[in-house]
Amino acid sequence: MKLKSTLIVLMIASLPGLAAAQAPDTTSTKRIDKRQEMQQKRIDQGVKSGQLTDKEAKRLEKGQQHVQKMEDKAMADGKMTKQERRRIEHAQDQQSKKIAREKHDKQTAK
Repeated sequence: MKLKSTLIVLMIASLPGLAAAQAPDTTSTKRIDKRQEMQQKRIDQGVKSGQLTDKEAKRLEKGQQHVQKMEDKAMADGKMTKQERRRIEHAQDQQSKKIAREKHDKQTAK
């Protein structure tokens, strides 16, 4: 009887751990989301200051949408793998370089 009680207590105690293990991994997307937000602010600031033309801004925003779609697809199953995170972060790196390049080229909005 004591063994049975101990097993029941252990099973009940392990339930919160199981719920946490099945919860979506949102910590991996917080960093990605924050970076997406910051890159969008950079684009908006570039438009406002005249560093980006409308055409450049549209192209950069299309790239941002592509990265968002990658994240949405990765999170479709509720979990993001390390490989998916690396691919998304690489795409964000590329997008960041494009934003910097477009903001600092000789083209300006008129």
